[in-house]
Amino acid sequence: MSMILKTGQVTYNLGPLARLPHGEGRTFQIGTHSIAVFRTRNDELYATQAACPHKGGPLADGLVGDGKVVCPLHSYKFQLATGASIGNTCAALETYPITLSPDGDILLSLDA
Repeated sequence: MSMILKTGQVTYNLGPLARLPHGEGRTFQIGTHSIAVFRTRNDELYATQAACPHKGGPLADGLVGDGKVVCPLHSYKFQLATGASIGNTCAALETYPITLSPDGDILLSLDA
């Protein structure tokens, strides 16, 4: 389900937060976009591009902790809040606005 916002973005309901375990990520395919959604152990939510810019590793399968994700292929690290690479020369990750609905559903916003 999606709804168009006045700001030129479309919001997608990705389902209940309970489906995403603490400290893990999951990849969602929304049209042509592959988005990795992460839930930290502190219940913070982040959304980034799904593939590592280094070699295309599946970031949702990486280790999540301390506000970072570690790519499972070559251990490249990225800040989840900003997408900035940490200690490598990789391009930053694209990040996306994500919130929770009053009912506890994950809401992801993408440009229309």
